[in-house]
Amino acid sequence: MKSGMLKGICRTLLVAFVLSLVVSSASIAGEQDVKGKVDINQATAQELSKLPGIGKKKAEAIVAYRDEKGNFSSVEDLLKIEGIGKKTLEKIRGSLTVAGG
Repeated sequence: MKSGMLKGICRTLLVAFVLSLVVSSASIAGEQDVKGKVDINQATAQELSKLPGIGKKKAEAIVAYRDEKGNFSSVEDLLKIEGIGKKTLEKIRGSLTVAGG
């Protein structure tokens, strides 16, 4: 009887652990694509502001530009946004994608 109860507890703990991994992965997927890159065509200002060199104001400028002009066709399009220069772009290029464009 005790071994059956122990197996049930272990099974429940395993299911709870797996579910917690699934939930964690789903929340991360909202801001990043499969390769862990931030899609500049879908990310929120809050998500963009987490990138190095991109604070709240630059992130809001990215979203405003996207809302006004449409999706970015390349990561280099960020250079059209005031306050984002070549150095900033090079710093974050590896973390970005334009999958939603």
